[in-house]
Amino acid sequence: MAYFERVDRTRFRATRHVSGAWDPVDQHIAPALGLLVHAVELDRGSRGSDHLGVGRLSFDILGTVPVGIVDVAVRVRRPGRTIELVEATMSHAGRDVVLLRAWLMQAADTRPVAATSFPPLAPPDEMEPWDPTDVWPGGFIASAQVRRRQSEPGRASFWVRSSTPLVRDEPVSDLARMAGLLDIANGMTVRADPGEVAFPNVDLTAHLFTAPRGDWLGFDTTVSFGPAGLGLTSSVLHDQDGPVGTLAQSLTVRPR
Repeated sequence: MAYFERVDRTRFRATRHVSGAWDPVDQHIAPALGLLVHAVELDRGSRGSDHLGVGRLSFDILGTVPVGIVDVAVRVRRPGRTIELVEATMSHAGRDVVLLRAWLMQAADTRPVAATSFPPLAPPDEMEPWDPTDVWPGGFIASAQVRRRQSEPGRASFWVRSSTPLVRDEPVSDLARMAGLLDIANGMTVRADPGEVAFPNVDLTAHLFTAPRGDWLGFDTTVSFGPAGLGLTSSVLHDQDGPVGTLAQSLTVRPR
């Protein structure tokens, strides 16, 4: 079974594999983010704009959403031949729940100058398997395969993959599939027991300098809590060829 099943052109049914970590009756937002990226890529292809690559994915999470049917809409906010700003919205029962703004930029051959100073991540086979269901409930967390090397609470490197398709019987790009894993970062190296402190993220922004490929998505992650209810989860993203970009999530930190 997949995370989502298409109902019609704009509607999708979430399956039990989407159930969340904070409350299993609600969706874990990670697959929803992948679904919005998939919708943006389908829209891009329908407009003949496949020459534009995705440079930024910025999501605002407007509220919780039950495990049920959601609507997805896409519109181009800033059209252009070389740069576009595309917006995608997920709604449930007429209420917007997630907003994506994606910058699409013209591809070019920059291999002669391609480089990064982000350090490499140890490959998945050099990290120990770790079971995140020891910390978190829900169908999405149960569907994830994780290999992790933790330095201390709130600081770890890890690899994540899932064999669960994003959309049933529908081809999905590596980017959309991996976007459906991004939001797992906030829970893979907890700084505090989630039974004692809640720290959900209200947004997620990924900046990419190359499109991720392959099955595994790597994270080099640091979780920080401030003294006044704010937090930040920061990650450098990797595929098995090396670093691909960065990720940031703003947290609302709430002692229970």
